[in-house]
Amino acid sequence: MKAGVYETTKKDGTPSYRASFTYKGKHISLGSFPTAEGAHRAYLTAELLLRSPEGAQLSLSDYSAAGKPLSYDKWVILINLRDNGIYFKTPIYLYRRYFVYHYNEETHLKFDADDLFYYSNHKIMKRGGHLFVADYGMQVTLTSRYGIKPHAVEGRDYRFVNGDSTDFRYGNLELINRYTGVTSDEKDGKPFFLSKIHINGDFIIGRYSTEEEAAIAYNKAADYLNKKGLNKNYTRNYVDGLSDAEYQSIYDHIQLPPNIRHVTK
Repeated sequence: MKAGVYETTKKDGTPSYRASFTYKGKHISLGSFPTAEGAHRAYLTAELLLRSPEGAQLSLSDYSAAGKPLSYDKWVILINLRDNGIYFKTPIYLYRRYFVYHYNEETHLKFDADDLFYYSNHKIMKRGGHLFVADYGMQVTLTSRYGIKPHAVEGRDYRFVNGDSTDFRYGNLELINRYTGVTSDEKDGKPFFLSKIHINGDFIIGRYSTEEEAAIAYNKAADYLNKKGLNKNYTRNYVDGLSDAEYQSIYDHIQLPPNIRHVTK
């Protein structure tokens, strides 16, 4: 068997070939391949990137030109190890004050250095157009780490300050609407907060002068509908900066409109 390659067998009995490489005492798996030649090529690529002057000239953007000899995430991992001397299990490349997570060859996500430990131990995935990580068996959206709710809409509930939706550095994410069911608007130059709740469509609860009032109105509507027997799992808003007594006073003074009170299951 060629250097860096060993043969294994899949569950269906089909032969498979694994490639691995040792660099500065670190054993690195390069993946599985259908042929021994493909696995050996991956091994030679690791040798080239990490041990030869020629390979030192190759960059992240040279992946396709190099013939895609191993998976893209392994390409990123090896080049980061070469350039920065640190091995990560995920496709991260370090810069001075931030890092880039290479989700694939086209999508590169920027993060602050504070998030390095988290993303070096969590693989980013995509489902239904949403990026997420698996954390304690749950799908956690990337934006939820910034206090943004999972079903928040970009441009309505939050925005990327510089317009780059791949830049997840903390200074680039601005929360517009903090609370479920609450959006900000204005009329005749006067701002207000609209509170809505989804039943079999969006029902307007009311317009309020503060975001906190609108959030509490949403909570009261959700409580009322659930007590009437509407079987919907409404997420309640946690309202910062109010004592229990202040919250209860606002809650008690809010009057739900007829369109909410007359809803039937």
